[in-house]
Amino acid sequence: MSSGSDNQSGSLGRRLQAAREMAFVGRDEELAVFEAALYGGGCSVLYVHGPGGIGKSALLRRFAHEAAVAGRPVSMVDGRTLEPTASEAEPVLMDADAVLLVDNVERVQGLEGWLRERFLPRVPMGALVVIAGRNPPDLRWQADPGWAGALEVLPLRDLRAGDAQALMDSSGVPAELREPLLAFAGGHPLALLLGAAVAVKDGGAGRRWMPSQDVVATLLDQLVGELPSAAHRHALEICAHAYTTTEDLLRAALPEDAGTLFRWLRRLPFVESSSLGLFPHGVVRELLEADLRWRDPEGYAVMHDRIHAHLAERVRTAGDADVPGAVAALLHLHRDNAAPADFHGRHDEGEFREEALREEDAGTLLRVATAAEGAASAGCAAFWAERRPQAFRLYRRTETGEPVAFSAWLRLAELDEEELAADPVVATAWAHARATTPLRAGEHLAVSRVWALPPDRGNSPVMDLIQWRVIGNCLRAERMAWSYIEIRHPNHAWVEHFRRNCGMRDISEQPRPGDDAYTLFVHDWRAVPAQAWLERMNRLLVAGPAGGPGAVAAKLAVLSQAEFTEAVRKALRQLPRLDALAASPLTRTRLIAERAGQNPATALGDLLRQAIDDLREDPRSVKLHRVLSVTFLRGAPTQELAAERLGLPFTTYRRHLTAGIERVCADLWRRELYGTDAPAYRST
Repeated sequence: MSSGSDNQSGSLGRRLQAAREMAFVGRDEELAVFEAALYGGGCSVLYVHGPGGIGKSALLRRFAHEAAVAGRPVSMVDGRTLEPTASEAEPVLMDADAVLLVDNVERVQGLEGWLRERFLPRVPMGALVVIAGRNPPDLRWQADPGWAGALEVLPLRDLRAGDAQALMDSSGVPAELREPLLAFAGGHPLALLLGAAVAVKDGGAGRRWMPSQDVVATLLDQLVGELPSAAHRHALEICAHAYTTTEDLLRAALPEDAGTLFRWLRRLPFVESSSLGLFPHGVVRELLEADLRWRDPEGYAVMHDRIHAHLAERVRTAGDADVPGAVAALLHLHRDNAAPADFHGRHDEGEFREEALREEDAGTLLRVATAAEGAASAGCAAFWAERRPQAFRLYRRTETGEPVAFSAWLRLAELDEEELAADPVVATAWAHARATTPLRAGEHLAVSRVWALPPDRGNSPVMDLIQWRVIGNCLRAERMAWSYIEIRHPNHAWVEHFRRNCGMRDISEQPRPGDDAYTLFVHDWRAVPAQAWLERMNRLLVAGPAGGPGAVAAKLAVLSQAEFTEAVRKALRQLPRLDALAASPLTRTRLIAERAGQNPATALGDLLRQAIDDLREDPRSVKLHRVLSVTFLRGAPTQELAAERLGLPFTTYRRHLTAGIERVCADLWRRELYGTDAPAYRST
């Protein structure tokens, strides 16, 4: 009976081992390091570390197999069941050919220090010890010069794309399920294996496959585990939602104990750091996001709004050099609705850098622009670089310094004939603005021009960097009426991105600087200001793509000064009638939009009354206040009766009434153009 049981046990063990060997893929670099140590050309101690589920135990099993093939005696111990003085580790002390594999070293408090200080120094030369755990080795290993040549550290990361495909091959994942599975799991082995097992059973889902909440919960248990408190969980959820997390961002979303929680985050094995802040492993990010959105949609929305407000303010206040990074962090919150762009792996400075144009760059600009878009377009670039060099940015590869692209942000309040003739793209934008809603006093339009070498044109990291700069320019601009973004040969994905996600439309006129036609995407920032544009993106995030164009914010009315003045005069006459005020075009202007939460007609009435009352603040306008107050606030039936109540000759009354209305119109027009914080008009 015992013998049969042993045979079955052995048979099952061999079967399990064979299945694991079949499922093992990749890790060529790690195996090469191990084999070098195994055959005497490497170190004495290997330290493998990486987040949960990344494949440390599978790699140690493969190490054991390779050592056995080499004829070396192998001992394996596990920190989950081992005490620091366990006898299982002792064979390596008595045999120079022995190999000891220690897994889950972080599970036993003090085990790493015991190995370093008391156990490993007794290991004979020639023996090999491999330690694996979630956390990197203690800095005391590196601080001790004795370990410099004896220790090698192997950080274990996601599988490469080809290895991830091979793992799905071994799991029998159909072709149509691979894209959504990879989008969810990336190269994380445990997430791929668990997701594959579920996806294969749910084969009917096809490209619509998403991990079930059971899968999410299981992986969270394995990768994250129990957390100390609700505050710690919330801090981790913030870290998962944000592009990178700094202590000030954490404080904005979670005011209490931000410093303590930030220090806790940076010690987690699945959280990495860069010059920009902390960020979690990709699959951990996706799991935490999916879990919170499902478990607490309201809490998710509150967290998102706090982070969004903090990052939007950062875009507005960042120094010029930090603008692209600030915009990238903001847009990362809307990555589900963004254009095709790979945020993964870009948590540091990136492979491209941005510079201001210098005088000596003129030749490089001409060369790049000619190679990118031909001589005619290069002529446009040279023309504007001579006239407006401050509008240009140069983009180089960080590693080599090679120039790959130029961009220009042309702010235009007026154009002369030479400028109109020099650049068909700018001329088309100017003509469109004049024919649609012309610029008002103090306003300008902006045209974005880009010249990028062919490999980097389209969906590429350098174009992402340029796009972030353009969006930053739009969100930080003051008194900008229109923005125009030119794209040569835009594909369908880009057209839909600009229309649906950016609220921009393409105009029918297509300028031709040379042989190619360019598409211009336009946005009226007076009709949908920056804050409304950002709020629209938030609604798309909550509603998803199904929200579509219906989620577009109501556009504001863009009135000329003459139209605005006439509307104010009419609204003053209709002040007692709320229904009449509701029909006024003023209810759709910036003036009223900035008084959020109020009925537009009521807000307009309050604004007009306040504008009349404000006249009392200027001693020279007190008489104008009295006339407007009696005429519009106290309901005099006729102007003659109003003059009589005021004890004024009718001609004097009319003169004061005209002057008072003009003052109110001028004051409100300034607020319409410059915002509610603009100083009121004062007579001289």
